[in-house]
Amino acid sequence: MSEIKAQIIGLGHSVPEGILTNDDLSQIVDTSDEWIYTRTGIRQRRIADANTSTSDLATDAAQKALKDAGIRADQLDMIILGTASPDMVFPASACVVQDNIGAKNAAAFDISAACSGFLYGLSIARGFITSGMATYVLVIGAEVLSKILNFEDRSTCVLFGDGAGAAVLTPSENGKGVLSSFIRSDGAGARSLNMPAGGTRRPTSPETLEKRLHYIHMAGNDVFKYAVRAMGEATRVALEETGTKASDVDLLIPHQANIRIIEATAKRVKIPMDKVFVNLDQYGNTSAASIPIALNEARQQGRIQSGDLVVLVAFGGGYSWGSVAIRW
Repeated sequence: MSEIKAQIIGLGHSVPEGILTNDDLSQIVDTSDEWIYTRTGIRQRRIADANTSTSDLATDAAQKALKDAGIRADQLDMIILGTASPDMVFPASACVVQDNIGAKNAAAFDISAACSGFLYGLSIARGFITSGMATYVLVIGAEVLSKILNFEDRSTCVLFGDGAGAAVLTPSENGKGVLSSFIRSDGAGARSLNMPAGGTRRPTSPETLEKRLHYIHMAGNDVFKYAVRAMGEATRVALEETGTKASDVDLLIPHQANIRIIEATAKRVKIPMDKVFVNLDQYGNTSAASIPIALNEARQQGRIQSGDLVVLVAFGGGYSWGSVAIRW
């Protein structure tokens, strides 16, 4: 009997209609299209309107993934939502999605692993599926980061965008599916990328509001250096655990944070850029939504074929990082 694997059978993604270009940002902060693009690789990002929340984008992506998989929402055993920008502290935004789509038989919960959230979710889903504890698991990465951005801070407001991506997983015995998953954290980096206020350490107060502590704060240089090392390590682990080489990889889909990080990671693991999927220029850094959006677009563009070896790799606040290798 073949080993049971967790296979992706459906994908979907959702992005807001609103587009914020680099030229638009130059009217808000002291920056320019050239300054942003040469340093980040970003041309524009999608921005949700005032009435759109993380669960709204997650719901749309989830419904598309279910349709793609050809299953009903009430067949789901579990919904895992990776996000750093939930609708509210509690209940979990995954529970809102569950109600929206009618997944009445599913457990639903959020995970907070910042930009690595979708890969953490895939790793959890893999465990439940291969152990026989679940048959259908929906994994979502969704963010509306624009609502926690300080648009007076050009070091952060130029980087991030909104969006959601989702995948449906189920058991497979045909050799296709998740071959390996690797997740790690280093809490010593917590101070380098965070939203300082709004939790129990610094509850909302006139002081936290005045000091703009309810927005994303980032020490960019520290994050950059660690990200390249960590994503390189995670990619190497994915290859080692699957007994493959860099030359065997058909497509590397990295977290879309910064083109310099992506290029440095690819160089570090000796994967040429023509085997690296990049859509950063269109969406910016959508955190946990970044990889599932890229994965679905890569498939839609014919960049992924049956039998391909696809490696997903991410790094985010926490610090958190990880990789997932998939035989498509």
